[in-house]
Amino acid sequence: MAFISFVGRLLFASVFLLSAWQEFSEFGVDGGPAAKSLRPKFDIFWNHLSTHTGLKEPKQFEIQHLLAATIALKGIGGLLFILGSSLGAYLLLLHQAIATPILYDFYNYDPEKTEFNQTFPQVYPEFGILWGSAVFHKHEGVDTKEATQKKSSQSKNYMRIEEEP
Repeated sequence: MAFISFVGRLLFASVFLLSAWQEFSEFGVDGGPAAKSLRPKFDIFWNHLSTHTGLKEPKQFEIQHLLAATIALKGIGGLLFILGSSLGAYLLLLHQAIATPILYDFYNYDPEKTEFNQTFPQVYPEFGILWGSAVFHKHEGVDTKEATQKKSSQSKNYMRIEEEP
């Protein structure tokens, strides 16, 4: 069962690791093609956020910094996730929570309009990835606690058997 769990974590994290590697290899000085495609989407997101909260964009904000942070979150989170660390699951959850509203601007459309119905289904896979990370964290923590309790109870029983004769 542990091998199947490892293979599942490896396949799940490979999506993030391959994406991070591609963005890293194309990064260059200006952030590469990912930065060029991310900038208009980030501007739409920031305009929506600033109209509702009054926040202003930092003066020296560069999209390359956001892209570098997402590469780091995906790379480190993916590696830790493969190793079974809950920190890796948290990093991937954080990446998805930041990236989803920037990449998909479904919140700008009225749910009654066709634009919303065309945009919102594109977000479903993102919610699936968020759910997968959360479920992994929950189940891995339960399995680890149960295994630790079983080992400690077995060692106590072994010690009792030795003490009796």
